[in-house]
Parts: sequence; C-alpha cells; structure tokens
Amino acid sequence: MRFEVDAEPSPLRFCHCTTCKRLSGGAGTANVGVPTAAVRIVDGEELVRTFQPEEGTAKTFCSVCGTNLFGGGWPTSERTSIRVPTLEQGFEPKPGAHVYVRSVAAWETLPDDGLERKV
Repeated sequence: MRFEVDAEPSPLRFCHCTTCKRLSGGAGTANVGVPTAAVRIVDGEELVRTFQPEEGTAKTFCSVCGTNLFGGGWPTSERTSIRVPTLEQGFEPKPGAHVYVRSVAAWETLPDDGLERKV
C-alpha cells in the first residue's frame, strides 16, 4: 500500500488518547495533519480499512500488515492525521503539541519538551 500527499503538513502532534494507545500498543501516535483532499492512495487501495470507535474519529489501517495509516476521520473529514512513521524516511516534522493529555496513563511520563499540551 502506498500513498502520496500533495500539501505541506502541519506541525507534529503526539496524541495520547486511549484509542491511539491501543492502536500503537504504546503511549499513542505521532501525527501530522493535511487536508484530506491532499491524500491520494496510489497503490493498494483495496487493502485499506477504517475503524470507527464509539468515541473519537475514524482510524485507517492496512488490512495486510496492520500499519496504522490515518486518523482524523479519513476519507470523509476535512483534515486527516497522517501517522508519521508511514511517511518516507528523511521527513522530519517540527513537533508542535501533545493532545488528549487527560488520557495520559499512570505509566506514561510526558517529556519536558516545552510543547503545548491540549486536554
């Protein structure tokens, strides 16, 4: 599965919501945002699946390898969160914020990185 993005992404955001923890198997996800219309699947569109949790936005993944691709409600939302590890090597987004910090688990420690924190 391959996709292309034809837009400059927003600063990186670390999401600490419960659903992102479950998807990542860890402390959450690292994402950049783009307009949904800027995302184009170029290979393997038939492999893409979307899960809509009861709370929060849809999460999209590859049905073969399980890679967590997009959040934010892709493909029907105005903006899409792209999981940073799915982007080509060499892409180094500027960190911007930690979101859903109200969901930080007792075993997590947020870094003292000076980034904005959103409840």
